[in-house]
Formats: sequence, C-alpha cells, structure tokens
Amino acid sequence: MINPPRQPLDHGSPITERERRRVVFAAVVGTTVEWYDFFIYAAAAGLVFGNLFFGPAGNGVATILSFLTVGISFLFRPLGAFLAGHYGDRYGRRVVLMVTLVMMGVATSLVGLLPTYSAIGVSAPILLIVLRILQGISAGGEWGGAVLMAVEHAPDHKRGVYGASPQVGVPLGLLLASGVMALMTIIAPGEAFEQWGWRVPFLFSVVLILIGHYIRRRVEESPVFLEIAQRKEQTKTPIVELFRNHWRLVIVAALVFAGNSAVGYMTTGGYIQNYATNPAGPVGLDRGPVLWAVAGSALSWLIFTWVGAWVSDRIGRRSTYVIGWILLLAALIPLFTLVNTGSVWILLLGLVFTTVGLGFTYGPQAALYAELFPASVRFSGVSISYAIGAIIGGAFAPTIAAALVRATGTTTAVTVYLVIMVLLSLVATLLLRDRSGIPLGPDHESEQSVSPIRRLAKV
Repeated sequence: MINPPRQPLDHGSPITERERRRVVFAAVVGTTVEWYDFFIYAAAAGLVFGNLFFGPAGNGVATILSFLTVGISFLFRPLGAFLAGHYGDRYGRRVVLMVTLVMMGVATSLVGLLPTYSAIGVSAPILLIVLRILQGISAGGEWGGAVLMAVEHAPDHKRGVYGASPQVGVPLGLLLASGVMALMTIIAPGEAFEQWGWRVPFLFSVVLILIGHYIRRRVEESPVFLEIAQRKEQTKTPIVELFRNHWRLVIVAALVFAGNSAVGYMTTGGYIQNYATNPAGPVGLDRGPVLWAVAGSALSWLIFTWVGAWVSDRIGRRSTYVIGWILLLAALIPLFTLVNTGSVWILLLGLVFTTVGLGFTYGPQAALYAELFPASVRFSGVSISYAIGAIIGGAFAPTIAAALVRATGTTTAVTVYLVIMVLLSLVATLLLRDRSGIPLGPDHESEQSVSPIRRLAKV
C-alpha cells in the first residue's frame, strides 16, 4: 500500500480517563456475554448433548461426537476473523463488535429452543452443528475488535492492564456459564435437567445480549482507527497485505496461543466436567459440585489473568509468558492425578493451580498481539492469529483427550499431549522479540512493520 503525503491532523480532545473506563467496562461486559454463550454450549456438550442429540451412537461415541461439535466451530473461527478483520480494518472496530455480539446471542438462544434427536431425528444434530458454526464465526470476529478497542485506548505503560479487560471476559464467561448451569442442577435436578433445565441458560442469553448491546453502543471508536480513517489510509485488502508481508508472524503468534488454548479447553471445552461426572468413569462425581469447582477455578483464572497483564507492564510481555509456561507445565503434571482422587476439593485445587499459568499466558495476550502487527492490518493480524491458534490448540482438545482415554484407558496420554502443546508455545514465545511500549499509531507504521521474529529476515 502506497500512503499519500502526511498532513497535519486535528486529533481533537485527548482521551479522558472517563472514556477509558467506559471502554474497559464495555470490553469486560461484551466479552463476558460472548464467552458465556460460547462456554454454555461446551458445558452442555460435556453434560447432556451426547445423550440428547447423539444417543443412538452409544455412550462413548456419543461423547466424542458431542465434543466434535465443540471443535467444529473452531474451524469457522478463521472465517469470522477474516470477515471481522477485513471490515474492522476498513470500517472500524466498533461496528464489528456490535454485529458479532448479536450473532452470538441469536445462535445461543436458538440452541435453547432446539428439539432433540428423539423429537426430530437426525435433523436435531444437524441444526445443532449449524448453530454452533454461527457461534464460531461470531467468536472469531469478537476477540480482535474487543482487544484493539481496549489496547488502542490505553496509555502506553498500561496496555497490559487495559488489554486484560477483554481477557478477563473469558474466565468471567466461564464463571457465569458454570454458575448458571450449577444453579439449574439444583432447580431442575436429575431427569428434569436433561428434559428442560439445560435450556434455561441458553435462553438467558437474550437478557445478556440486550445489556451488552446497550453498553457497547455508548463506546467511541478506537482513536488509532479514527486517525487512519481521517487520513483515508484504510487498507483496501488488509488480509492480502497481512499474508503478503507478515505470514510468518501470523503463524508464530498463533503458536504462542495454542498451548494456553489446549489446556484452557480442558474446562472451557467441557472435558473435565464430562470426565469427572461420567457415571461409567473412574471418578463419578455429581454434576453440581463439579460445576461449582469449575466456577471457582474460573474466578481464580480471572484473578491471575489480571495479575499476568499487570506483571507484563512491568517486566515485558515475553518474560511474563515464559514464567507462565513454566508454571503451567508444573501444574499439568499432577492435574489428572488430583482429578482422579474423586474429591471435589482436590479437583478444585488442581484446577486453581492450573489457572495460575493460564492467567500469566492469557492476561498479556491482548497487548502482545496488538504490539506485533502494524496499525493498517492490526485487526486482521490479531483476529486471524487468535483464530488459528485456537484451532491448533483448543478446537479439538476435548475430542483428542476423550479419544486418548478411550484408546489407552488412562489420562497419562492426555497429560503428555498437553505438555507437548505447552512446550510448542514456549518455543514460539522465545522466537519473538519483546515490543512492549512500541507506538501503535499510523505515524509509526514503518517501525511496526519490522519483524519481531528473532533470527529471521523481515517478513
């Protein structure tokens, strides 16, 4: 892209602290609602969808098929990321966030109204998959916009903390999803939960979407995009520019996220819930206590996500990530041994220990990704890298874990698989130079375009 000569700009009033607080609040609420919708599906997939939508396949296969529907949505995240990146880099971050929020809410609410296999036969799982695909497209477009709204409004020395606002929406969404599901096991225990109780959390999404939509409408567009738009320098084909000049960076950035995604989806993807509550399995805990334990670990994940972001503003993104990967490896080794004790309190301990490393490798991610890509293709870069990383890591992690346990009879292979994913992300992290504090505005496009990948030529 050839830029026209730079002209003096009227930047308007500086961003006030009140506006920054409004952006942070909107990012937290919006992403919490989005991920509540996404995770409520994963929880239901682990608890009831196998029986309700895939029952004729038999217990073990039905579970794998149910988790496959969780993973299939990840294959469509890049489509959402491509669309959101294209329109977000051309028309702004705000409009994309409004569309993705509504799309996610509509798909989630319709799942709550969907007839089961016993009512309409094979049409039930087909419709379920279609709605999950819509969730995947929405999730693929949501994250990049929320991240850039937060980070591009932030003071340079607080990008980690501001960028944590959409990040904490993930554990908050998990906390809310697990809490509502656990509450429904009390209101509608036993067979009532399978008959109608599981539907209520999906229908509750309507209320959350209305709240999120109202709050997001009150937030101003990103100042970086406004400056790009004022200069009329929006890239006409941002995705083409991204892959022509920065494809190696997209791959490395995706691999950085893969390890966190794989481990995180042991709970957000519903695998731990399914494994710990399966009556035919080695643990056999009740649904309610397990869901409350997952909710407790979500609270701890939220705290350490913010702590990880705060630390990254002081010692840099790369160093924080390295600490996080080491902590995550230390937590993974005993995780399933703790789960297999059959004690819900020891299960909670194992999950909380895991969230320390998860937080340190998720809290700084918004700032890390925003600082990796040039302003003109930033929305496309962060969205697509995140979507690809989710596919490599979390997309089929629950399915792989279920298949490994079915094939080997133990969880040792699952632990090995997760350790390999974390080591892969550690290597990818070490390949990157730390760019904490790099200017994000379009005036510094040439500096931003220099590859942050170590020992490789300019991408």
